[in-house]
Amino acid sequence: MTDSIVELSHVTKRFGDFTAVSDLSFALERGSILGFLGPNGAGKTTTLRMMLGILAPDEGSIRVLGRDISEVRNRIGYLPEERGLYKRMRADAAIAYIATLKGMDRAPAFARARELLQGFGLGDFAQVRIEGLSKGMAQKVQVLAAIAHNPEFVILDEPFSGLDPVNQSELESFIRREAQSGKTILFSTHTMQHAERLCDRLIVLAKGRKRFEGTLDEARSLLPRRARLAADGDLAFLASVPGVAAVTPGTPYWTVDLKEGADGRELLAACFRNGVPLSHFDTAPPGLHDVFVSLVGGEAA
Repeated sequence: MTDSIVELSHVTKRFGDFTAVSDLSFALERGSILGFLGPNGAGKTTTLRMMLGILAPDEGSIRVLGRDISEVRNRIGYLPEERGLYKRMRADAAIAYIATLKGMDRAPAFARARELLQGFGLGDFAQVRIEGLSKGMAQKVQVLAAIAHNPEFVILDEPFSGLDPVNQSELESFIRREAQSGKTILFSTHTMQHAERLCDRLIVLAKGRKRFEGTLDEARSLLPRRARLAADGDLAFLASVPGVAAVTPGTPYWTVDLKEGADGRELLAACFRNGVPLSHFDTAPPGLHDVFVSLVGGEAA
């Protein structure tokens, strides 16, 4: 059995004269969590819809679970970007309905729905209509509907959109549990913190093209390590310190880009030699937000 859940090879999708996805190739290994990142209009949702067979690529090929998508639909779970549940249905019935569409019998589907709701802290709301739930609760119900039939591969399109921080944290924990149970998960997001905390690998798209694929550490390695300093006085002299690539003044912090291999100790020594007392000093690898902006900043604007 192949270890690749999804394989895209030179996939292109056009809408008239507009190319939404251009020559995109990647593979997603079984049991991993992949973050699909990119600004609005990058081609993320179009790519997800091609994986699901909703759209057909104009060029290239897509294999899901080693087969054509038409043969494995019931082994995939999908949370669409456009949320949509029947507002007059009860929460358990809404989940069970989606599960029956994926091949489950009615009684096991209802049992599974109630089990999931209980495990997600919504057991008391199983028989409440969707229209009577808060936005966060309704979104949880739709996430549960996407995995009620126990799919091998789960696609979540902007799953954190519209959720408050508490519900976002609960959803992160849920995604981790699903991955630990053996599911392979791909989710798109605009929020870099979720990708940093959850993903084994990342793909960054811009204008339909892949700009990066790799691990978080590989993404961070694209930018120099940085130090932040705060002091009463001018820190421009740091530009001449060995290991410094660039110095950027700011309030309250000055930012210093370090060359490869530099760890910031020379900065502290230089401040001591110049009699400049520091009120703040830290060094850290660049965040995913900084990497994302450096990769797609112009396209996002």
